[in-house]
Amino acid sequence: MRQEIVQTDLTVVGGGLAGVCAAIAAARLGRTVALVQNRPVLGGNSSSEVRVWVCGATAHGTQRYARETGIMGELFLENQFRNIDGNPYLWDLTLLEAVRAEPNIRLFLNTDVHEAEADGDEQDRTIRSATGWMMGSERRIRFESLIYLDCTGDGLIGFLAGAKHRIGREARSEFGESWAPEVPDDITLGSTLLFYTKDAGRPVRFVPPSFAIDVAKTTIPERRIIRSGDNGCAYWWIEWGGELDTVHDNERIRDELWAVIYGIWDYIKNSGKFDADRMTLEWVGSIPGKREYRRFVGDYVLNQNDILEQRPFDDRVAFGGWSIDLHPPQGVYATESGSKHLYSDGVYHIPFRSLYSVNVNNLLMAGRDISATHVAFGTTRVMATCAVMGEAAGTGAALCAIKGVTPRELHREHLRELQQTLLRQDASIIGIRGDDPDDQARRASVSASGTLRRLAAESSDEVYPLSSNIGFIVPVDPKLDGVELLVDAAEDAELQVEAWSTGRMENYVPARLVHSASAFVQGGLRQWIALPLVWTPDDAQNAFIVVKANDRLSVHLSHRPLTGVLTFKDGGQPSVPASLEEKRVDQPLVRWRAHPFERKTVCFRLAGETDAFLPSKATDGYHRPYGGPHLWASEADPAAAPQWLELIWPEPVPVGSVHVTFNDDVNEDLINLHHHRTPFEAIPELVKDYRVEAWQDGGWTTVAERRDNRKRKLVHVLDARIETKRLRIVVEATNGCPRAEIVEVRIYG
Repeated sequence: MRQEIVQTDLTVVGGGLAGVCAAIAAARLGRTVALVQNRPVLGGNSSSEVRVWVCGATAHGTQRYARETGIMGELFLENQFRNIDGNPYLWDLTLLEAVRAEPNIRLFLNTDVHEAEADGDEQDRTIRSATGWMMGSERRIRFESLIYLDCTGDGLIGFLAGAKHRIGREARSEFGESWAPEVPDDITLGSTLLFYTKDAGRPVRFVPPSFAIDVAKTTIPERRIIRSGDNGCAYWWIEWGGELDTVHDNERIRDELWAVIYGIWDYIKNSGKFDADRMTLEWVGSIPGKREYRRFVGDYVLNQNDILEQRPFDDRVAFGGWSIDLHPPQGVYATESGSKHLYSDGVYHIPFRSLYSVNVNNLLMAGRDISATHVAFGTTRVMATCAVMGEAAGTGAALCAIKGVTPRELHREHLRELQQTLLRQDASIIGIRGDDPDDQARRASVSASGTLRRLAAESSDEVYPLSSNIGFIVPVDPKLDGVELLVDAAEDAELQVEAWSTGRMENYVPARLVHSASAFVQGGLRQWIALPLVWTPDDAQNAFIVVKANDRLSVHLSHRPLTGVLTFKDGGQPSVPASLEEKRVDQPLVRWRAHPFERKTVCFRLAGETDAFLPSKATDGYHRPYGGPHLWASEADPAAAPQWLELIWPEPVPVGSVHVTFNDDVNEDLINLHHHRTPFEAIPELVKDYRVEAWQDGGWTTVAERRDNRKRKLVHVLDARIETKRLRIVVEATNGCPRAEIVEVRIYG
């Protein structure tokens, strides 16, 4: 047996997505990191060992413009290119290569940390070391660092260090949460095992093990959905253990879940109710995917009201958008719905104070163990949200190490620097403007080869009957001065429309009626109908335009998506029955569904010109949609002639690196595994081929270029620093979009 000591600036324990993103974030800021994972692969519940698909703020397309950026966004895009069909082993590889690409990370797989040395009194403790055993290598490793991040999910390291924590459900009265029980208890969400099946191409017999349950004697066939062709994510409801201790009873929980899986498969194969003669089991999980255990107490405890009110914390460093998603304690044996959901009207915000311990002064946490109530945890627990919290915690930890301060001191004295650092790295914060004083682009005037000023979708690919209300989002910048719709009328009819504000800049639902209009339509096909719908808001923002139902009318749809425009259907039956997922259909986010119109746009024309895509939008400090697209879009297609965005300074400025962020359509719901398949390897709106040019000696000189790009953000570090008064990004091709779209340009000396 070998005894080792590893000394780094930071130790990150837990190699799930929170830990991976925390380690990468800190390493990119120049800190040395030990990333310690107790399994042979990274990814935690998303790994090939467990195979839970990565959910996040998009809520499978329910939230709009909500896909994560930063490190999690990079992983989504890279996996989409490498692994379009969701192979779990290729997802493992995507994560491993992302970590190995960072020279400041030392990765320790198969290393189970089970000791922590800490000192100080109960209110002010400091971790001195964490010690783990590397299985198969007989190495006992002591990790010594300035800062520790507990990304273990179960919260073991913080617990060993004496960090204050909670397990179970708070009383309703403590935080005024309507979804909390009247009396506190120790109930948690249960754990899940998944399984895969395949068609063997020939008849396959299945003899169930002796421990398999008889599903027919339970309520499972009545209360859950069983189909022979489903596997993996369709069986998330195979859950149990919420009434037990999900850590100490882990083995018992696993055994019961195995009994359920093999019982379900016996039912599918041998009951005679399914066409499953050729089906066989391909894979059955052996590591329960845990949902909940310890939650640490930070300087702030995030609660249900913060989520639903979308509280805009001054110290927000991440966001989420998944529903508050709680499951019955009895899991698969419950007679009630398998889950119940409550949504905020848009994405919500996560404060930095929920990412560090209230009493261990060098401990940060990210993932499902952050400082949140059980109810709030019902949404923050999903993995892409854990990942963005990981990037925020890792960035905060790196700054703590650089400055020699505690996380609480960082919050008190350096909060703006933390947020601006995250924004510079393209991390996911909503509604805070990038304002880096070192960014030369902030002082430049911006022009372009041409700009999209006329907002319209005129090419019809489909006719859609107005059997229910439909709606569509358009940016109003600076005003709405009328709209035309392409309409078919079976007979004379009245077309009615309404313009609604969305309430908050991060929301995409109708909140307040601001104007309505109507027009007479004669019977006939393909008529452009003008409607005097007007609105001049105080600030540029989105309008939600509602087209009222009329059985005599149909609208036209274009299959060419238009950035900044989304189309919705009002109402309709949820895709999943209430016996499995209980949702409040009266909630605006649930009521107005975008799924029927993915990458489709209602055919319309806005009167007048829009300022929503001006060149200056690429330097306005916002790198995500927020009350508008916040990007420059060219008028012409780069395939016809290169399109460019130019920055001009009155005097020469030093240029050492150029940061360019392209539009990766954060409304597109990507997934890592098997929930659904997105048909393109690279987001069509992403710029594919481009070059960076600087004006030198009376002409343009190429200082950087890229071909076959599939990434959102690229940083070009020049071979030698230059000085110039003019610099431009020249777009030669996209991955399919008929416009060049640039979200942000930053210039550093």
